[in-house]
Amino acid sequence: MKKLHLFVILSLLTLAFSAMTVSAQDDPLGILGDDRFAWDSLAPFEGLDLGGEDVLFFGPWETEDLEYLNNVLAYLNAVVTNGSVTYVGSGSFEQEIVIQCEGGNPPHLAAFPQPGLAADMAKRGCLSSLDDETRAYINESYAGGEGWNAFATYPDPEGENQLYGIWYNVNLKSLVWYVPDNFDENGYEIPTSWDELIALSDQIVADGGTPWCIGIGSGAATGWPATDWVEDIMLRTQPLSVYQDWTTNAIPFNDERIISALDTFAIIAKNEEYVNGGTAGILTTEFQDSPQGLFSIPPECYMHRQASFIGGFFPEDVEIGVDADFFYFPAIDPTFGNAVLGGGTVITISNDTPGARAVLDFLMTPIAHELWMVQAGFLSPHKGINLDIYSSDVLRRQAEILLGADTFGFDGSDLMPGAIGAGAFWTGMVDFIGGASSQEVADTIQNAWDAIKGE
Repeated sequence: MKKLHLFVILSLLTLAFSAMTVSAQDDPLGILGDDRFAWDSLAPFEGLDLGGEDVLFFGPWETEDLEYLNNVLAYLNAVVTNGSVTYVGSGSFEQEIVIQCEGGNPPHLAAFPQPGLAADMAKRGCLSSLDDETRAYINESYAGGEGWNAFATYPDPEGENQLYGIWYNVNLKSLVWYVPDNFDENGYEIPTSWDELIALSDQIVADGGTPWCIGIGSGAATGWPATDWVEDIMLRTQPLSVYQDWTTNAIPFNDERIISALDTFAIIAKNEEYVNGGTAGILTTEFQDSPQGLFSIPPECYMHRQASFIGGFFPEDVEIGVDADFFYFPAIDPTFGNAVLGGGTVITISNDTPGARAVLDFLMTPIAHELWMVQAGFLSPHKGINLDIYSSDVLRRQAEILLGADTFGFDGSDLMPGAIGAGAFWTGMVDFIGGASSQEVADTIQNAWDAIKGE
């Protein structure tokens, strides 16, 4: 664990921790004495004097997630003294945090589901930067650590880049879904490289099948599923720095490297034999309906690339891990190792106090991750966690993919200005699938970016 801030160090050097020092009433998960948990990472907080502060933690988590987080914080509140930590969730977090900042009454900690708003708040001077020690800890302790730091680093009010947050509760997009029985019946093996993925696609076609189901329909947001494909490909063919520069337009959208990524996507998406319904099917199929072809008899497709959430749209009787499963969307260029595309929640300090710094320290410990993992709906890239604690085999296996990452990239379209990431990029992908060339689409998106720069 990284060295705690000075006031914590001085007060805690001689303290030791045993899980049993937490009373039964402060054990909402009933796990006292369970040696699978990293109780030693809670030890430095035993007896921590919060100086009378009620540290307010504000974020977007509500209902079940609010309960899960409060259960996590119960174990911290059980060992600290002279103060407490309180989490408050709101479905209007994005609007309320801005109002609180402008009104001079921000919470101590804020959990941003999108780094774009966090970056804007940092530029306004509403967030406090973190130190090099924190950056080093994340880089060492989180798989793909440099990526996690990169997407929590924003310009301060003077335009200087600073680290402003740490990631807590993340999601994974770099998955390909399939039906194991369909693979077994045809003798298909899970591909571990891009070349193997294309070879498998060719074999399925040769056997009379269709390799892929893709749908990019999503109402006013039509096109976004295709942007995820391009982002995954960019992370597998370019250094992280190029990916970052692409999302900020430091590299123009019509750069040859981005055009190459579009053309790589076209190898699958624009091959009429590869995709159920061909390009017309991609354009007319809603994203949530697109995996249904996996489950038809005979299968209408054998693979579907989509994030971890897509299982919620499978038929009700489908058990993930049995009737449907997933594998890692494989590397393209081995130079760039195993890259993962995903998202998550970045925790920042918006009211800088010793208590706020201590709670942020706690959220970087293995125990703070494990206490939510054992409940539900939580993924962690922290290399210090015990995978056995995950509440399901599905989450555990997804976490293994995260922990195997050499590079992490946050969803690129979410990092771009809304007019691009939720506008020109989406519509550009519709045009691309519809027949426009990669050059035409890239030029159009770049023209849109140039237009907003002049506003």
